[in-house]
Amino acid sequence: MLDVALVFLVKSVNAYLASRTGSSLGEVQPSRIVDDAGKWAIPEDRLGAAIISVEEERVFKSHLPEATLVNGRHVVVEPELKLNLHVLFAANFRQYDQALRYVSYVLMYFQAHPVFTQRESPGLDERIGKLTLELQSLTYEQLNQVWAFIGGKQLPSVIYKVRMVALQDQEPAIGVPVTRIDAEVHGR
Repeated sequence: MLDVALVFLVKSVNAYLASRTGSSLGEVQPSRIVDDAGKWAIPEDRLGAAIISVEEERVFKSHLPEATLVNGRHVVVEPELKLNLHVLFAANFRQYDQALRYVSYVLMYFQAHPVFTQRESPGLDERIGKLTLELQSLTYEQLNQVWAFIGGKQLPSVIYKVRMVALQDQEPAIGVPVTRIDAEVHGR
């Protein structure tokens, strides 16, 4: 589901970029930011989008599994795992002003479209339901830590927190339903 959410966001931004620029220059690609050798994995004159962190959404966490009867069998489905993703959009352009322009396009797009639902965005996978994007403002220290963690020199970039991608195992636990309770009553 992580891949589905990221690909949806990339396609959405790419449609916006094509309408704004009229070209495929600057197109966003889901990509690692740097390769194993520390070189940019984002092609030149492109934007890259990468999930740099995944965190559990604890505020809306469901704790209890759901139990139902399906065809006379007791089916238990564990609660969804609700996640927030931190997505980095980084611009690898030869010209610095071009990199800034394309990062600005990403900012403008998500400013105008901070929420994606099935109703407004038919391309959104029905299993996701809703994505909300929130711009992350990092301190210099945090920004330094992000780029050190990635293993590359800083590129013009922006990070968004994407709320909530839900994961759920589609294989429920199936058991035999309880149909009788035997209770012994002890008299005194």
